[in-house]
Amino acid sequence: MLKLAYSPCPNDTFTFHAWTHGLVDGPPVDVTYADVDVTNHAAERGEFDVVKVSYAALPWLLDDYELLPCGGALGRGCGPLVLTAGRTELDGAVVAVPGERTTAYLLFRLWLDGVKPGRIEVVPFHEIMPGVRDGRFDAGLVIHEARFTYQDYGLTSLADLGEWWEGETGTPIPLGAILARKGLDTAALAETIRASVRYAWAHPEASKDYVVEHAQEMAEDVVAQHIGLYVNTFTEDLGDEGYAAVRTLLGRAAELGLVPKAEV
Repeated sequence: MLKLAYSPCPNDTFTFHAWTHGLVDGPPVDVTYADVDVTNHAAERGEFDVVKVSYAALPWLLDDYELLPCGGALGRGCGPLVLTAGRTELDGAVVAVPGERTTAYLLFRLWLDGVKPGRIEVVPFHEIMPGVRDGRFDAGLVIHEARFTYQDYGLTSLADLGEWWEGETGTPIPLGAILARKGLDTAALAETIRASVRYAWAHPEASKDYVVEHAQEMAEDVVAQHIGLYVNTFTEDLGDEGYAAVRTLLGRAAELGLVPKAEV
């Protein structure tokens, strides 16, 4: 039985529901749900056979894993946001981030361009917006459904890093990748994941209870927006445009010494 790990976020549970519930052909799996910062480090320890990680973590993982061409999160209009409670600059600021090897944090470092925050704190994603609202942090770097809910916390968006990235490069934003351990039948696994995505699109009601169960009390309309934004044509197949986006991100980061060089 393969060890499979992905987040409890709606895009992942929607994508993998059909596979993990035996609705499409594929190997049986033992599923672990974990935040991407957890899976990034767990994958480095080799704990899973198929695993969702940040694209920013790939340079540390590709000796043991192969990037699959489907199942992940990559797109346009879906980038991380830098939020504050009204602050308009980040020099000397305490900034909360969801993980040191997340794509969000890598994009943030590329975007800073000489600006020097006072301190970076890695905290669980769900603590970031309340922490900025309550003054624990001066700013927060958020991902996923936060782009639909940050106003509920009285926060403002200082920067949309996806919008910045697309303007800089013209490429979509590579957020979350699906890796498979080398030595597995990666072509067959990719077909299973594609079949799972297609089943989810064709039968959206089938996964609804499963998605909601893991959505951490997310409002139903936010769940729908989340899935609509992050499960897209790149989830079914990265294609040349998707691979080019990944190479652009990791190439730029390597040139600045932010990540080791990696061949994708």
